[in-house]
Amino acid sequence: MFLKKRSNLLKSLIVLSSLVILLFQTSPVMAVKVTANEKPATAALKPIEQLGKDIFFDKNLSSNGMMSCATCHTPEVGFVGPDSDINATSAVYPGAVHTRFGNRKPPTAAYGGYSPILSYNEEEESWSGGMFWDGRATGWTTTLADPLAEQSQGPFLNPLEMNMPNAKLVCIRVAQSDYAKLFEQVWGKGSLDFIKDKDIDLFYKRIAQSIAAYERSAEVNPFTSKYDAYLKGDVGLSPKEEEGLKLFEGKGKCSACHISESGSKGSPPLFTDFTYDNLGLPKNPGNPYYSMPKNWNPDGKSWVDYGLGGFLKKAGKPYQSELGKFKVPTLRNVDLRPNSKVVKVYGHNGYFKSLKEIVHFYNTRDVEKWPVPEYAETMNTDELGNLRLTDPEEDAIVAFMKTLSDGYSQ
Repeated sequence: MFLKKRSNLLKSLIVLSSLVILLFQTSPVMAVKVTANEKPATAALKPIEQLGKDIFFDKNLSSNGMMSCATCHTPEVGFVGPDSDINATSAVYPGAVHTRFGNRKPPTAAYGGYSPILSYNEEEESWSGGMFWDGRATGWTTTLADPLAEQSQGPFLNPLEMNMPNAKLVCIRVAQSDYAKLFEQVWGKGSLDFIKDKDIDLFYKRIAQSIAAYERSAEVNPFTSKYDAYLKGDVGLSPKEEEGLKLFEGKGKCSACHISESGSKGSPPLFTDFTYDNLGLPKNPGNPYYSMPKNWNPDGKSWVDYGLGGFLKKAGKPYQSELGKFKVPTLRNVDLRPNSKVVKVYGHNGYFKSLKEIVHFYNTRDVEKWPVPEYAETMNTDELGNLRLTDPEEDAIVAFMKTLSDGYSQ
């Protein structure tokens, strides 16, 4: 077949396409600094999971050849953004074109496979499921019907992220990769042949499904935290961690959204209910998206992130009550980092630079002087804002959340 033989003509086209992309970028490209090893050695993966991992770590699937999915979703920090300097300042990562930025911090890619298709619960009057901070990877598409796989297709073609010009070039580069034989092993003989344009959608779908398989693997969702060992009866929590757990499920009201009960599919606790909420977070003044050119951000510094409501408005759904709401993230690996000097950030825009800071915000938002909320009308006033936690109680909740990092060993 044309691609299977890897003809000289196609190789020439790939080289030419790469040169064209680089030629038309408006500015030099730079790599985002990764602070730890990108490919950890773990237990053997199933072939489709290994294929997804190879794709996930392939920098050649970006326009500058220097950015992979793992650039913004690195294992050593719980599959979020790893660059301590970026996290300590803007919290928002540059794309393959280094002068272009997204508008939010990278969400975790771990434990996302448990998120259901985006849907509205009439009884609870709330949305849940989907992927991305705003739920726009809904799972509504008939071709995938999987929010996780749908999400994985987005960054490749996003001009603010990996900046590939079209799905066809992504497919070509996968077909010409050193894991192409594995792709054919997983998807069958002849699966690398997409010379007809109608086959590109199928090939691109298989790329997405492979990534989703890796993101659902035990390597990305190991459930190996101290808390998991505690649930199995293999280890006890310290008195401070025990107090934090009680506060987490009680006075602190954390478990109202970050569910500490077993998941619906029998998994250990996922520490999210996959719903959407407006916590009243302030704008992140360091967010470089505010300074992006008008073709990317027409509203400039007055831009407001409407989250789920913004997506629903574009989708033609009722949206007013959902403006300013963002997906409740899992708290698993919320403090995972190579060392204590690595800064991690919290909130959809990365406004908070430590767990202590965001817990204190939840506790005191309505009784201490904080910057005004970015969008106040739908703000949650029932479960946070004036929790009356003492400083030691805040510290205890932080101590408990630190038990949720995978890789624990006694």
